[in-house]
Amino acid sequence: MTIQQLLNNFDGTAPAIGAPGREAMTFDGLRGQIDSTIAALNAMGVGRGDRVAIVLPNGPEMASAFIAVAAGATTAPLNPAYRAEEFRFYLDDLGARLLIVEAGSTSDAVGVARDLGMGIAELSVPDGAPAGTFTLTLVEPLHEAREPKTGPAGPDDIALVLHTSGTTSRPKIVPLSQTNVCASATHIGESLMLKPEDRCLNIMPLFHIHGLIAAVLSSLAAGASVYCAPGFNALKVFAWFDEIVPTWYTAVPTMHQTILARAPRNVESMERLKLRLIRSSSSSLPPQVMTALEEAFGCPVIEAYGMTEAAHQMASNPLPPAQRFPGCVGIAAGPEIAIMDEATGELRGTGEVGEIVIRGPNVTAGYENNDKANAEGFTNGWFRTGDQGTLDAEGYLRLTGRLKEIINRGGEKISPREVDEILMDHEAVAQVVTFAVPHDKLGEEVAAAVVLKEGASADEKTLRAFAAERLADFKVPRTILFLDEIPKGATGKLQRIGLAEKLGLA
Repeated sequence: MTIQQLLNNFDGTAPAIGAPGREAMTFDGLRGQIDSTIAALNAMGVGRGDRVAIVLPNGPEMASAFIAVAAGATTAPLNPAYRAEEFRFYLDDLGARLLIVEAGSTSDAVGVARDLGMGIAELSVPDGAPAGTFTLTLVEPLHEAREPKTGPAGPDDIALVLHTSGTTSRPKIVPLSQTNVCASATHIGESLMLKPEDRCLNIMPLFHIHGLIAAVLSSLAAGASVYCAPGFNALKVFAWFDEIVPTWYTAVPTMHQTILARAPRNVESMERLKLRLIRSSSSSLPPQVMTALEEAFGCPVIEAYGMTEAAHQMASNPLPPAQRFPGCVGIAAGPEIAIMDEATGELRGTGEVGEIVIRGPNVTAGYENNDKANAEGFTNGWFRTGDQGTLDAEGYLRLTGRLKEIINRGGEKISPREVDEILMDHEAVAQVVTFAVPHDKLGEEVAAAVVLKEGASADEKTLRAFAAERLADFKVPRTILFLDEIPKGATGKLQRIGLAEKLGLA
């Protein structure tokens, strides 16, 4: 299956891609945009297998450019906030042939692309055109001319390349085929029971797999529509809810918490809003937040488990009337899932703790040009996620931590997630991230960064005493820092690894 084939079976007059304040592009419009984009790329000397870096702000044109370029070449979306040296690393590492930026862009990516001898195309939006409509103009020809592989991509062609986050090592390139991304989008649609009448409000960044696949491609693969906001803005999200009247949205936990905090100030919007579901993914959703969201919005909150190497989704809690559990990422929702002994590579039984492994049509065939990472990442045909967890008798998956994030305090292993969930039960706590700090004798010690609820108060002694009533002594954070905001990654995820250094505790 390819992206183009995936979008061929729906009512051409139905809305496909929209945005606040804009007329929506129809499926016929999107199919036309795909055809014209492939033709334009081919005329520039770019075709199947060629890497096209996309540096565009969030919005409908970023969504349609991803879809249209991926249908005839290989997309490489990059964070527009990168600085020149970051662009230089990623563009060079990817071997991108063409850069797409908006007309008149002042991005550092433009100068770097010229230095690297890449072609540069500017994206323009015709006046009054529906959301997602664009034209491409080549402003810097490709220095290395060659005859492109023309026409639409095939199932085995690479649709998308992304880098891993690289928190503990050099970022690795993850190639995802047409088959990978189409399988994942279809799995997400099936797990959420998406129908053509569904409308997703996308507030996720579109240089990230979560927004690209879970919001955009899964909606289109179901014949539904996706409305792309210009990024996440807590002050505008309720106005977008009022205008778009979405049936669902997907986000990372920090975004959900911000929306939840503003809900009491937007009671009328909340009353008008008729969400069918809320989806959460990309990092663990505290059970307390899941419960509060369900009470506030009156709809099920579906926590899913995803990662780049699986073209996003691996597991998802099912919709009612099936059971969903706070603190659980649900059942396999695409690939097969098993638990592996980290040392021996043997699969473990029901209820046993081990490394979560996956295999299936949405899983990458392997990292690019990285034999060491592939040898470490794949065992007996299973991809090793680096996450630790258990599977129960009904197939529900519970994460116990990321192996690299497990705190080793003098040989005692501590799951930061367990400590998070205990501290979140305190009435004054709004957010918490538990992390390791270096210790001269024990190797590592437990610390936590906490954001208090507006108007609430608590001190370190109070929270340590609260945790000590519920946790073994060695798990209680020795240091608790109170912050106005916990540092986040570019996609809004809270990051444990490196937090000690960022907060001056290393």
